[in-house]
Order: sequence, then C-alpha cells, then structure tokens
Amino acid sequence: MRGDVTITGFGIRTAFGTGADALRRGVFAGIPAFRPTTRFDTGPYRTPMAAAAPDGPDAVEDWALRHALARCGAEALDMAGLGPGTEAAVLLGVAGDHTSVTRYWRSRPEEAASVSARGPGTDAGRTAERAGERTGGVVLNGVAGEGVARNAAVVSGRAAGEGAGRKADVVPHGVAGDGVARKSDMVPGEDAGRTGGVVPTGVAGDDVARNADVVLNGAGGEDAGRNPGVVLTDGPGAEPGGVAARLADAVPARLAESLAGQLGLTGPRLTFTNACVASAAAIIHACRLISSGRIDVAVCAGGYLVEEETFGKFDSGRALSRDGMVRPFSADRSGLLLGDGVAVVVLESAEHARRRGARPLASVLGWGAATDAYHIAQPHPEGAGLAQATRQALRLAGDPDGAALGYVNAHGTGTRYNDGAETRGLRAALAERAGSIPVSSTKSTTGHLLEAAGIVEFVITMLALTDGVLPPTAGFTRPDPECDLDYVPNRPRRADPRRALTINAAFGGANTALVLERP
Repeated sequence: MRGDVTITGFGIRTAFGTGADALRRGVFAGIPAFRPTTRFDTGPYRTPMAAAAPDGPDAVEDWALRHALARCGAEALDMAGLGPGTEAAVLLGVAGDHTSVTRYWRSRPEEAASVSARGPGTDAGRTAERAGERTGGVVLNGVAGEGVARNAAVVSGRAAGEGAGRKADVVPHGVAGDGVARKSDMVPGEDAGRTGGVVPTGVAGDDVARNADVVLNGAGGEDAGRNPGVVLTDGPGAEPGGVAARLADAVPARLAESLAGQLGLTGPRLTFTNACVASAAAIIHACRLISSGRIDVAVCAGGYLVEEETFGKFDSGRALSRDGMVRPFSADRSGLLLGDGVAVVVLESAEHARRRGARPLASVLGWGAATDAYHIAQPHPEGAGLAQATRQALRLAGDPDGAALGYVNAHGTGTRYNDGAETRGLRAALAERAGSIPVSSTKSTTGHLLEAAGIVEFVITMLALTDGVLPPTAGFTRPDPECDLDYVPNRPRRADPRRALTINAAFGGANTALVLERP
C-alpha cells in the first residue's frame, strides 16, 4: 500500500529575499524582481536584466551556492523540528556553481587562449583526443581541446559534441529514459531510470572510478588514476584553497556531499542534473523512496544563482527577453530572464511525522515524469510529455480527470515555443476542466531558476494552497490565440483551492508534474 508523503519544513531564497514573507511581498503581489545585475560585466550581452539579488561580485562570493543551500537547509530542518544526526536522504537538483570556473579562466587568459587553440595535429590535441577516447573526455566549461569536445561523454557546462549522445555513460541535463538505466553504472535504483539524469554523490568507488567524470584531489578508486576524465589536483601537500578546492563546487555531486555534511545528515545522497526539472525530479524520487517504505525522511534541495557562464549561453541562444520583462502566455512575449533561486524542503512519511508530532504543511499526493525526446531544446509542439507526466500524477492522486484541482503553477517561461505547447499539453491532460482551472507562471516575477525552478515553484504552490491566494502571471498584456486558459493576469486572486498541480519541463524533452494538497 502506498505511504503518504508530507511536507514538514522548507527554507527558500529568491531575489526577493529569504523566507515565505519575501515571496508574499514579491511573487504573490505580482511584482517582478528584474533589474540590471551587477555581478558581472553585462556590456557584451543584449540585456543586463536578471532577477538577481542586489549584490556585487564580492557579495556573491560570500553567498556562494553551497552556503545558500546550507542556510535554506538549516531553516527547513528547524521548521520541521529535525537536527544534526537525522537519518535522511539528501536529493539535490543542481548543475554546480560555475562562478569559480569562470574566474579561474579569467585570471589566466593566456592559458585559456592556449587551451582553446589546441586541436588535432598538435601534441596537446592528440593527448586530449586519446584522453577523450579512453574516458569519455569530460569537459568542464570548455576546459579542453577540440579533440576532447568531439569525444565528450558528459559536458558539465551544458554543451556537448555530437558524439556525446552516442557515448554517454552519464546523461547530461534532461536526457532520460529506460536506456539510461540499462547502460549506466551510475544510475542508482530501479526508480532512477524512470526519473532520469541521476549522478552519484561520490567521485569514488570501483564502478564510478572506471567511469570517472571528474577526479578532484585524487578522489576515486584505483582505476581513477589510470582513466581520469579531467584531473584537477594541486599535488601532494597542496594548500587548502588550491585550484581543485576552488573549483570543487562546479561538480554537482560535491554540493550534495557538502549540504549533507553541513546539516549533519546521515543517509543516501543523490544529485540530479537534468536541467529545469532537476529539483522536481529530486522531489519525485524522494516521494518514491518514502512511499515505498525505503526511507522515512528526505531533504530535497535545488539551487541556481545567476552567474555569467549560463547567462552568456542563454544570451547567445537569443533566449533572453528583449524588453527586460518576462510575459508568459502573453501575445507579445519575447523570452525568459534568469533569476536566483535556492530552496530546501523536508519530506516525510505521514506515519513518521505523526510519531514525532510534526505539523504537516501539505501532502504530496501524486507525481509523474515523462520524456518525449522531441528535440534537444524545443518542447513537443503538442506538449505530449507534459501531458503524460500530468496524467501520471493525477492518476496517482486518485483524480484522473483533475476534478479536485484548484490551481496549476505552470512552467511558463515566456518563450514562443514553450507557452503554446504547454497550453496544449494542459488541455490534453485536463480536457474540459482545463479552461476552468486558474493557471499562472511565477517565472514572470522570479525569473527562470533553471535547476531550482521545480523546488521553488513547489514551495510557491504550497503557499498558494495554505494562504488561499493565487500568484499572478505578471507582465501579461494581451491574449495569444494559442494560449487560451485562465492565466490569473497581473493581480493576485483570492481562492480556496484544496489541491494544486505544479509542472516543469526541460531540455531533452523531460517533464515533471506534482500534485499537492493542503491539510
């Protein structure tokens, strides 16, 4: 029999500040957080706008992603009445903190130019090609020659050569499916293959060492030394804060280990890197573990803080909004903007929470994950994967028609491709109910939080249920015939929903859906 999953604590940080009240003042009031960011020089880019906290480069270093995760985690555990020594799984959706990598190469322009110039025909290029052929040639944000890029199995900086899909042992950002579970030594548990994009938390152990992504300071089994992908080590007797230590946060699994260590939690650790569904996938996997009786407590987290590398990539792809606003589902929408988002939630079995007298904030009744694999960056035109994930979640919640739903927190990126496809996917999943259920996109105020989007919007959806207020879709100007649902335009709306759905989508055709219910 399926065990109930309850939410007993959370901690959250966005550009509006820390905690639920900051969300109420910003997201639920429909006030966008977009402003010119001062974290890096935005001169080379088409827009300076992001939903980033008003701090400069030095402040960002102090508020590094690992610290933000730990602070939100401490708040979540305190709210749940748990503390150090708790046996809890840690499941983190994150792509790593690449700020240190960007700074490393900026501080060594001659080395960066030399590396980028290496290719086939040079000694360095041939060495790189041989390393890539032996190990899958993991590339950390372009720290490799051309030969490595062609043979890359996994590219940490969200880019891969053509051979990546054919050779990958670990699936980057949003690529999932049964084939992953069959081929990968690094996807733990039978449920992981269905969730997709799972990366183990330790760059160590025999199997991991044979397939090593990145070896930091010699971490790994005996095979790691023979087959390292990228070795970042300062050598014997290196001082703390050397190259490897400074770049460690760029490795997603290290952030999960750091989070568990700082919170004093014991239990398994998993890191999800499947792009914009990463933290939602972490929640879904935790729900599966709890409902099956394998664990009692899970600490789920996700984080992204605006930084130059990802900002530059979205700018190069012409994905960023041209007018400094995000206008989901509006006819004049022109793109997304990035934003800060870090959140941690504590999930427990209902029985475990009852035994210790914990107060449930809400319950997770259903979850679904589906990959339509339509395109590496574009959603399926009919929202097929999103509709499938939504149907799964509703069936598990015992409400296949969505009759009990009172609100949908949409993915709603404000891009031309996403919003029309998402609308059609919701209509396919909810049929005649679709037009009567309020739908809003809170990315219109927070910006797109990438790997953190799922968990931040999970918390926002929970607050909509408990507060009885639906957050609006800000920046909405005029309807688009392709987008014909009730999008709660511009102003919050009082309501009394008992259940709500939150959905997310990602590159590679990955989709997630979660159904929440208030007590």
